[in-house]
Amino acid sequence: MAVNWKQLTSTTEVDELIQLSHQKPQLIFKHSTRCGVSSHMKMQFETEWNGADESIDIYYLDLLNYRDVSNYVAKVSKVYHQSPQVILFKDGDAVANASHQAIKANAINAALV
Repeated sequence: MAVNWKQLTSTTEVDELIQLSHQKPQLIFKHSTRCGVSSHMKMQFETEWNGADESIDIYYLDLLNYRDVSNYVAKVSKVYHQSPQVILFKDGDAVANASHQAIKANAINAALV
């Protein structure tokens, strides 16, 4: 199943997704378009993803264009910034994260259960 990316472009949207995480999990994929590792991990994630889009919202954060949003995500999640990186929010909290080669779609699916 293809990833149904939602663009993350503002700190207000970050606050909104944290609130939405009380209803269903929210995932942020932080991606640097200039980084080969980041591009590879994004492509691998898209290939591996088999989650049902209705069970989770997945956000794409372009780090080069929205550095302030990325810094805000690090602040509110209390997860040190890395790239590429995924952060999973449930019930208002960052409950899981991974970066670089540790980004695995199956691990995210397992954290959803």
